Amino acid sequence: MRGFRWPPPPDGGPRTWGPGPGAPRTGRPALPEPDTELVATPHGVHLEQLVTGAGDPVTVFAHGLGNGIATTRPFGSGVTGRKLFFQFRGHGRSDAPPGPWSYLDLARDLRAVADLGGATRAFGASLGAGALCRLLAESPERFERLVVFLPAALDRPRGEVARARLTALFEAVESGDAAAVADVVQAELPPAVRNTPAGWAYLRQRLDQLLRDGLAPGLASLPEQAPLRDAGSLAAVTAPALVIGCAGDDLHPVEVAEQLAAALPRATLHVYDRPGVLWTERADLRSRISAFLNE
Repeated sequence: MRGFRWPPPPDGGPRTWGPGPGAPRTGRPALPEPDTELVATPHGVHLEQLVTGAGDPVTVFAHGLGNGIATTRPFGSGVTGRKLFFQFRGHGRSDAPPGPWSYLDLARDLRAVADLGGATRAFGASLGAGALCRLLAESPERFERLVVFLPAALDRPRGEVARARLTALFEAVESGDAAAVADVVQAELPPAVRNTPAGWAYLRQRLDQLLRDGLAPGLASLPEQAPLRDAGSLAAVTAPALVIGCAGDDLHPVEVAEQLAAALPRATLHVYDRPGVLWTERADLRSRISAFLNE
């Protein structure tokens, strides 16, 4: 496979060898960003929020580090009822109060959005999974149903490989160099996708977001922290939970998903056999999440 490079080819698609059609191949165009609102929380931090759907039940979606509403919306595509998507502090248009911040701060953001919107179900991915676990340790009966996707840390900080990758992302975003940011972000893509129209479309969307919004300095210390002091603090959680992990994911070790599933009394664990499931198992992932939340 040819090496990754930035910027993309001028015709918008990957270069190919040999004869073939010469029209631009841009991949699926990115959806326009929806109108969001800023919500005032009881702890004084304004958070960017998007509400979709209607009726009950209500589900809140918590994103990963350096991601946001755009990357969590696909997880709710088949989920019934009203859906609350939001940006943690330091992401998007949400406030960035003086840091550094802890998982307790993120749990407060999540709790505020859930309480204000009347959410009874919760989805957390990566960093959002850690914030959700911290909230549950303090309020084990807060939600009626839970989905935890690719938890990155539980009662120990992230591993050295993950910390190095996230440090590189912070440094690249701070530099404002699109090529440097693209070089880090492309690691999120499976190798087979990196030089395809869909891969370029994803990179463009992520670069637009990161270079426009940046990453607040208060986020930098989070990879060195653990959401919980003791995973045993989740023993009182009453809600059924679906925990999803991936083998071979350096940022989200499958051992963390296994530990979390063992700590939650009513958890079901599903492990995909390779990383990059948003690309390789997208339909199965969506149906699995919606089927569990819609029960």
